[in-house]
Amino acid sequence: MKIILTHEVSGLGTAGDVVDVKDGYARNYLVPRGFAIRWTKGGEKDVEQIRRGRKIREIATIEQANEIKGQLEGVNVKLAVRAGDAGRLFGSVTPADIASAIKAAGGPDVDKRRVELGSPIKSLGAHQISVRLHAEVVAKLGVEVIAA
Repeated sequence: MKIILTHEVSGLGTAGDVVDVKDGYARNYLVPRGFAIRWTKGGEKDVEQIRRGRKIREIATIEQANEIKGQLEGVNVKLAVRAGDAGRLFGSVTPADIASAIKAAGGPDVDKRRVELGSPIKSLGAHQISVRLHAEVVAKLGVEVIAA
């Protein structure tokens, strides 16, 4: 099935790319989550608009991405959340929570779509996350989740 990506999907492409994927992957995962739309002749007009939006948000050069990476790795991020007695969280920490915590800690403004969690954060303590700034630049960041 031919689809148009509306967000960056790791291993598949970036927003505005037209890719061919298996029908089930598109129908059950990408389209319902809003990562893609079905390709049509009329939808081809949307591709240019999506690409323009991506260019505005995109980090242009590797040097700029490395500069932001240095800023990110120098930030000490602490995130206060509600937790039970055993240290388990009520819910989980989302990429949006992490992006706002980075901004609150004095770091650069990071798009929540660039924050990649290996697995959901559902417990207190120190966790490693990665922020994909550019296709070739990934910043590793430590986040400490504490009880509120």
